[in-house]
Order: sequence, then C-alpha cells, then structure tokens
Amino acid sequence: MTLASTDGCIDQLPLTGVRVLDLTSGPLGAIGRQLAELGADVVLVEPRDGGAGRRSAPLAQGMSLSFAAANVGKRGVALDLGNAADHDFFGGLVDVADILIEMGEPGITAAINVHELRRKHPTLVILSVSPFGASGAFREWQATGPVLHALSGELSRSGIPGRRPLLPPGDLAVECAAVQAAFVVLLGYLNRLQTGEGDWLDLSLLDAATQSMDPGYGIGGSAAAGVPASKLPRGRPEARFLYPIITCADGHVRICLLAPRQWQGMFEWMGRPDEFADASFNLLQNRYRSITLIPAIARFFADKARIDLERAGQKYGVPIAALLTLEEALESDQMKARNAFIAVEAAPGISVPMPDGLMELDGKRAGVRGPAPLVGEHQTAVLADWAQPKAVSAPNAGSGERPLAGCRVIDMGVIVVGAELGRLLADQGANVVKLENSAYPDGSRQSRDGKPMSVTFAAGNRNKLGLGLNLRDPEGKALFLRMVEQTDVILSNFKPGTLESLGLDYAVLSRINPGIIMADSSAFGSSGPWSRRLGYGPLVRASAGLTDMWSYPDEPGSFSDAITVYPDHVAGRVGAIGVLALLIRRSRTKHGGTVSVSQAEVMFSHMSAQIAARAVVRQGGSLDSHSITDAPWGVYACAGDDDWCVVTVRGDADWQALCRIIERPDLGSDPEIADCAGRDGQRARIDRALGDWLAARRPYDAAKLLQEAGVPAGPMLRVSELPQFAYFRERGFFREASHPWIQASFLLEGGPVRSERLLDPPQRPAPLAGEHSVEIVRTRLGLSIEETVRLTEAKVLEIPVPVTPKSLPT
Repeated sequence: MTLASTDGCIDQLPLTGVRVLDLTSGPLGAIGRQLAELGADVVLVEPRDGGAGRRSAPLAQGMSLSFAAANVGKRGVALDLGNAADHDFFGGLVDVADILIEMGEPGITAAINVHELRRKHPTLVILSVSPFGASGAFREWQATGPVLHALSGELSRSGIPGRRPLLPPGDLAVECAAVQAAFVVLLGYLNRLQTGEGDWLDLSLLDAATQSMDPGYGIGGSAAAGVPASKLPRGRPEARFLYPIITCADGHVRICLLAPRQWQGMFEWMGRPDEFADASFNLLQNRYRSITLIPAIARFFADKARIDLERAGQKYGVPIAALLTLEEALESDQMKARNAFIAVEAAPGISVPMPDGLMELDGKRAGVRGPAPLVGEHQTAVLADWAQPKAVSAPNAGSGERPLAGCRVIDMGVIVVGAELGRLLADQGANVVKLENSAYPDGSRQSRDGKPMSVTFAAGNRNKLGLGLNLRDPEGKALFLRMVEQTDVILSNFKPGTLESLGLDYAVLSRINPGIIMADSSAFGSSGPWSRRLGYGPLVRASAGLTDMWSYPDEPGSFSDAITVYPDHVAGRVGAIGVLALLIRRSRTKHGGTVSVSQAEVMFSHMSAQIAARAVVRQGGSLDSHSITDAPWGVYACAGDDDWCVVTVRGDADWQALCRIIERPDLGSDPEIADCAGRDGQRARIDRALGDWLAARRPYDAAKLLQEAGVPAGPMLRVSELPQFAYFRERGFFREASHPWIQASFLLEGGPVRSERLLDPPQRPAPLAGEHSVEIVRTRLGLSIEETVRLTEAKVLEIPVPVTPKSLPT
C-alpha cells in the first residue's frame, strides 16, 4: 500500500520493511495490529492448533470477533517449537526480525527465553508484555480490564456519589495499554536505528493503563481548573456539573462552558437574562457555584431538538453535543463522510464493519490491510519473503542519549491531548517549544487559586520551553516561518482549518522545510460535517455513544463519565506513534509528512469488537455474552468505609478456584452453573455468596487470596492511595518533582516502560507562558537585544508578567 503525500510525492507506509514477530494473544494483539496499519510486516506466531484467543466463542473455522479485531492486517504462521524443524524455522525468523512482541503465556511464548534472545540477537527490540511486570512481588498476579480499572484509580472516579463504583464500558484499560505498548516499541526501534542496539522493554499492563487512560497524576481537563485528582473526596466525586448533560425534546445534550467567551455565547443565546448578567459569571468557579444557572439552561433547552441545539450552539460558539447511542454514532453523517469503517471478513463468509485505522497519514487512512489470518495461512509466503536477506543500515547520527535527542518540536497544542503529545516527545529528549499567545491562552493554565502554575499543568508540560508569539502579526508569522526552517515536528490540536486560515498549513511549511512533520488532533477529524465543531473530550464521548454506554445497567440517565479525561491521553499517544513512524520514514526518504488523529475514531477503535458483534446480531447471528471482552463478575463491597474489590472470572478454571477460596464447593459442582450460561442464570445466588465472603474482608486481603488461587481480582484504589500501594512503590512508578512556582513538591509518573536503554525522563519544570521567548529568538534566530526589545514592546513577542516566585502567597 502506498500513500500520496500532500506535496505530491509517493512513498510507502512509514514502517514498510520493518519485520515484527507477534507472539501475543487476546486483546493485546492490538499492539501488532497498530504496527501493521503503519506498514510493518507483522507475522502472528501461533501453536499448530491456533492460539487461545481464537477459541473464544468462534464464529467459524476457529475465528472469533475479538481475535479478528485484534489481528487484522497480519500474516500468520503456526509452529510447534518442540519440533526440530519448526524450532529452526522460528529461529530463522528471529534472525531477520526487527521487533519481537511476547507475553510469557503458555504455548509459543512459553518456549521463549528473552535473555537468551537478547544475547544472540543484540539488535532485536523485544517487548515483553505482562500484567504486572516481569519481576517483583506482583509478577504472578493476573489482570483483566476490570482489575486494571480498580488498581489504576479509574474505577474510584467512575459512578454516581453514594452508589456502587461503575466499571467503564468495554475493555478500555487494555486497549489504552496496547496503544502505550505500540508507542514504547517504536521508541525502542527508533533508538535502535540511531545506535545500532536493540532493547528489552518490560511493559506492565497496569503501568501502561495507569499512564494512558486517565492518569491521576497527569494533566487534567480544563474544568478541573488545576486541581489534581489526588485531591478528590473519598467517595465517587460529584462531577456532573462540570460538563452538564441536559434533557431536551428528543433526548439529551451535553455542554461545556469553560472559557469566558463560551459563557458569553450561552448568555447571548439565552437572550441575555438579567439573572446572569453580572460579570462574576465570567469566572468558571462562579458558574459552578450557581444553583440556578443549569436549571435555567434546562428550561431553555426543554422544547428543542438535539440537532437544533447543536446548530445553535455552533452559531453562538457554545460547545455542545447530542448524546447519541453507539448505533446513532455509527450511522451519523460524520462517520459516513469519513469512511471511518471498512468491511472486514471476520471469518469465512462473515463480513463485519471495523474501524479503518487509528490515524491518517499524508491525508489518507493508514488502516486495515487485510483480514486476520487463518491458522498458519501464510507459512510458505513468510518463509519465502523473510528468507530474503534484510538490508542492515548503519546507525543514524544520533547522540544515543535519548531516542529524540536533537529533534526540534514546535508545540502549539492546548489542554490535555495537546499537552500530552508534546510532553511524550520532550520526555524522550526532543527540544519542545510550547508556543502560546495571550489572546488565546491554553485553557489548562487556568486555576481556581489564580496562581500562574498548577500541579496538573506542570505534569503535562514538563521538559518544554515557553515561547510567546503573536502569529496574527506579520512579524510574528515571519519569525515562526524562520523557526520552521530549523524544526522537525509541529504539533497542534486546533479546530481543523485554523492553521490554514493563518497560511501555515503543511503545503506552505513543507516548501520551506521538506522534512517537516506535522501532527494534529481534533475531536472528529479533519474532514466531514462535524470537523469544524468545537470539541472537548466529554463532547466526543457523547457524540461517539460512549457516554450513553457509561451508565448503570438498566438505569437510563445514570451517565457517569463526567470526570474521566479519556480519550485525551491515549489520543496523544496515538499522535506520538504517528510522529515516531514518520521520523522512521524520514530517515529513509528525507521527506516529512502529516499525521492526523480523530479522538472519536480512537474511541471506536477501542470498541471494534463490540461494534462488530452488534453487526453480527443485526445480520441475524448470535454471540456468547462472554465472547467480546473479559467477563467482569462484578464490583463488591468489602469491610471498611466505601471499600470495594473487583473480581473477574475468565472461565471454568477461575470459577472452580473461586468456589474453593470462598469455601462454596457446592457452587463449583452444581451442574446448573457448570458453564458461563448457567452462571449468568444464577447470578443473584452467586452474588450473595461472593458478596458475603468479601464483606468480611479488607479489599487487598481478599484480592490477595483470590490472586494466589489464580483468580483475577483487585482492590479499588483511589488516586491518593496509588503512591503507597506496594506495587507502585516496588516498580518506582512515581517520582517526586518540584517547580519554582509551586510551593510544595508533588508526584509525577516516571518513564513509559522499563528498559535496558531508554533513560528516565529529565526533570525540566514546565514553563510560564513565554518564559523562554527571549532565549529562543536570541539563540535560534540570532536576534539582537535591540530587536528583541522592540518586538516585545510591539507585543509580537511575549514574555511573562514581571513577578517572582517569592511574591506568591503561601
């Protein structure tokens, strides 16, 4: 497959020629799928009778929907490593592979000795994925999506105050972890291109999920106003007022009134009511405190249809979105215009829609390249293709210190997804300049106490420099274009069309610098009828059907996603994957390119198995209820104050172990509940038995007993409890940081993976707006002191208000 870049040159997908051995199973197949979408030749290695993931409610010929969704675009071989010929065949593949992904499970990977592979193949990049890491006291614990939600702090923030915590829909924790895995494996491969050395990457799913879905110690949304999640109250926080969901004539809509200009648009739209005319309503915290504002908006919306409210909201500059079901979202004009889905043969004779890739490269989808393979389908072809000698390139001229050392980035991103993408690159050595303008300040800078720096902003923008520049002034634009000549990557997440309106689109900038890479992220993508909508994560969740799904079963209106920041952090990682892939391509071609990420489509990619399942049902088929994701058994109250434990049952082995631990052998031997269907029918009876057992125990004590028996379980941790949890302490997951504008020290996450070669991130404090403006234009552009002063006085170049940290109130 080729892509036509926007400057007219034709080039292969960025990972063309990269050879990947994929030894994963289950939803972690998504790691290799992402690499395949970018052009890598990903070969799935399975036992002769097929991997365990195929046998989960098979559709036909041993294929299941979850397997098909995780493995589209790959080729397949089947081996018995106990057989000498197969063992030699596998050894030959390893000899010419660039990347090997394994997860240490029985089957193929049980025969893999990672340390021996590293010794024999020093240029191979090995990614080992395990629930809790390759070493340590928790290495034998089992993880499922619900367990990851419990231990990452996500579950404690999901649900309605005073109610049982609510597990998020689908398998979001595992899907986000898979994106983190693809990001780190490309870091390792890029580092190999620069140094000639491979790596062993020890990725814990809990680490990856905690960092990539909704990190409690990362940057928060604008509505949080700088207050970190670790300061939330003990129970489920009341957060529905942050992004209110309001009933209208034909359903619900969600609004985001964050910036003063958005409130002014709402005020104008409502007819400028005297009750809210006071200037104090321009302040976010005053709007939150009002007990009459949301009821007034609700009365105003009550007789209006969703589509009319959306249109009026766009007219008045009010971010608003209809709350859609997943079916409505999939059938929307936007998804049809975007061609976001493609028909894929999930099994012979069974075709289902699946999301067509995580991103666009050079204006075209880097998406599905074929169906998932049948068992051993490409044995002969892979043998022939990989038998060809692989060209071994000399290391590039990198410093070897960090994969992105020497890479210059202009970061125009704002709020969470914008901050996260730039921060990920800065942590790996890139020189990232955060470009801002006082007329359009980054919304994540606002704080409830009015201080110039918050802990959450510091977390999301560490290791960057600050440049204040007015791009709407001709001189400011000229300075920017001079910087582009020396820049490798430009990041943005404006509303599509913003850079074009400034005359700063890729067509213009690539003429100045043919090697420039531009990455953008938006709510719904760069094309389609919704592309120019004002978009925030909560609105995207509403429009994509996720908010409707994130509610208590059989309780319409119990929407519970108000406080999560998903998918911003994981969308930032998708953008980072695209940037790394284009940097890899540029090392071959010297040409840059573009990567574009739609947050809505990232969500759909994480629900691909569920979307396919609904299509099968619509076509008259039927599916086992446990065929799509881990089977969550439930969230149970334990001894203590609002303390809970998640327990999951993956199959009969887990079920029998559970019955032994809770001392109910009668449940394990009862023929009526011998299989999943029977257990579903006896759910109330089982809930009582398990609930009684857990109610007498502390969450961690109960989870430890269950884990020792092989049953996935985990205590629900609050964000404030994560740093003291033994697992995170042992992994060194958090580290203490300080900032000259913040009175007390605070905690940040460390690196994205344990590695032999990748260094921990540096500790440069996040900048004030324009903090390094003078330094940047003097050193990079060679401006004189006199010229710098003139540009500052003309407000072309911006510097911070003259204040010192010592003048801050304690």
